[in-house]
Amino acid sequence: MSRPRIVIVGAGFAGYRAARTLSRIARGAAEIVLVNPIDYFLYVPLLPEVASGVLEARRVSVSLTGTLPGVRLLLGEADSIDLASRKVSLVDPECNRREISYDRLLLAAGSVNKLLPIPGVTEHAHGFRGLPEAVYLHDHITRQIELADTAESAAERDARCTFVVVGAGYTGTEVAAHGKLFTDELARRHPDLRDRKNPQWMLLDVAPRVLPELAEHMSETATRVLSRRGVDIRMGTSVKEATEEGVRLTDGSVVPTRSLIWCVGVRPDPLVSDLGLATDKGRLVVDEYLNVPGHPDVFAAGDAAAVPDLTRPGEVTPMTAQHAERQGQTVAYNIAASYGRAERRPYSHRDLGFVVDLGGAEAAANPLKVPLSGLAAKAVTRSYHLMAMPGNRIRTAADWLIDAVLPKDDVQLGLVRSDSVPLENSSPELPVRLRSEKQST
Repeated sequence: MSRPRIVIVGAGFAGYRAARTLSRIARGAAEIVLVNPIDYFLYVPLLPEVASGVLEARRVSVSLTGTLPGVRLLLGEADSIDLASRKVSLVDPECNRREISYDRLLLAAGSVNKLLPIPGVTEHAHGFRGLPEAVYLHDHITRQIELADTAESAAERDARCTFVVVGAGYTGTEVAAHGKLFTDELARRHPDLRDRKNPQWMLLDVAPRVLPELAEHMSETATRVLSRRGVDIRMGTSVKEATEEGVRLTDGSVVPTRSLIWCVGVRPDPLVSDLGLATDKGRLVVDEYLNVPGHPDVFAAGDAAAVPDLTRPGEVTPMTAQHAERQGQTVAYNIAASYGRAERRPYSHRDLGFVVDLGGAEAAANPLKVPLSGLAAKAVTRSYHLMAMPGNRIRTAADWLIDAVLPKDDVQLGLVRSDSVPLENSSPELPVRLRSEKQST
């Protein structure tokens, strides 16, 4: 008799951790299939360092086949699920359709960019969710500084040297922090920019403070570091309209710029809402065992799941990588338990603290609620990332060492075009034709 099949949709933090755990505890009991449009796990927290030239792009992409023994990778984007017949429909990178049946299903499809109905944003802003976007932003920043050096007017030069980041959460704060150091270094290499004012970075958010979801110590540290570098922080402010020439803000000011970077946040993958099951703010409702009520064969974890927070009755866990990874491990044990390979366990967690890398020698961290900043926080932050990464640790550490002693490369690779990373695109790795099909439906 053939073995039962476990299908995991998505190889983000939750899906990858679940696959890795299942490959260890349930490999002989079931066939494990991982459905994902790309063949690598993306370590998202280090994307700002890719955009700023600190890390090579391959450092944050970990091979799925190379690190998941016993797991079969099925390249494709899952676009529909038939719960009655237990089948997942997907489209592969060459736009061929196929179906795969399952005995157990784990939905770990993750999240996509959160879009707001602001005129011009979709056309003129770029998100920051995937590796192509980080590579594109590195080229874009480099190009703007190079074009500013030969601009025919002061107005054009200033616009090209102005970078607007919307969203002062984890991603936006780190992008602004790393980006400011990167552009300052680039500007010093161009004679016509060297003696002028440094490139300007602006960080916007409707929240009252930077990093509003974290402890005030971390917010204060980030604000102090960014302000010292000259970043224009405007809280309680966002974009009212975006054009090719710049942005109009909600405070009435107009900012000429060619760079609008959208880091507002995320929303669950639309695949979840199409299932016809109960959701909580777009996230699939599950119990404390990460099982979908009424469907004992279906599980969900990560950003796509509204997992009860047992430490805060009535609340669900936030959409963070830390929770997603822990949920992935828990749900793997619960799926294995259904085959008698483990014991069922509820998802519970203990807050171990957070880290925010601010570039250079600066960071903010609160391991085990101990507030740290400066070099101590930097050491904790990089140590955490090295421990959390499932691969490429030595290469990543080597890149950090090289960045500390050598100047950054200031060349454009030209590998990713602007129209290949539109803001509304949730899967930048998919081929253009498939993206068009998804956007039209």
